[in-house]
Amino acid sequence: MIITDTHTHLYSEAFDSDRDEVIKRAIKNGIQRFFIPAIDSTYTDAMLQLQKAYPDHVFLMAGLHPTHVKEDFEKELQHIEELLANHTYYAIGEIGIDLYWDKSYLKQQQTSFKRQIQIAKKHNLPIVIHCRDAFDEVFEVLEDEKSDDLFGIFHCFTGDYEQAQKAISYGMKLGIGGVVTFKNGKIDTFLAQIDVKHIVLETDSPYLAPVPYRGKRNESAYLMEIINKLALIYDCTIAEIAEITTQNSKEVFGI
Repeated sequence: MIITDTHTHLYSEAFDSDRDEVIKRAIKNGIQRFFIPAIDSTYTDAMLQLQKAYPDHVFLMAGLHPTHVKEDFEKELQHIEELLANHTYYAIGEIGIDLYWDKSYLKQQQTSFKRQIQIAKKHNLPIVIHCRDAFDEVFEVLEDEKSDDLFGIFHCFTGDYEQAQKAISYGMKLGIGGVVTFKNGKIDTFLAQIDVKHIVLETDSPYLAPVPYRGKRNESAYLMEIINKLALIYDCTIAEIAEITTQNSKEVFGI
């Protein structure tokens, strides 16, 4: 049984004291594929070192996180192009719009998001979308950029059924993580109406730990709690969830 965590920040400082143990715990649980989203250029070296240490398990993305979009975002986009020319990346992410923390850079976030979608298309790569308090704004950009070569993952999907359908219509899989185990998460109330072929698994570790670890540091091994919940929702086995979602991840990332 091969399980894929499509979104984990294993290079984060939160894992500096026990990163190898965290990865070994996950692999022991069958979680053998880790897709690593970028934040900004300050993490590039740590990400490359992680990939070098675990070449059979770690697959990198390049991108500029919306909360790190500032006046100088053009430099970050140039850095992404340079990375793509010199290393292997499997997605552009995580990219998108975040209006939870700061609305002052909305225009720059919109421009950065659109430009990174265009970079993804140029390199025939999927995108991995971050959306917080910004569904309308994200969908507006996706509508402008919709095409046969637009595809990827709507990371940490927390919308409603209609928004799920809309995301899928733009070629996105839904990234399902710890929120599905929360009492107030809401997505568990309609997820059974979404074909599992549209879903991939993620932790977003070290963030958003599932119940019963909520509030603690998240890690990829906790993906088992998410799989258990999805097996209940879809009335199928853990092995079936693992197989289908890993196949879905292969369709997205090409590996």
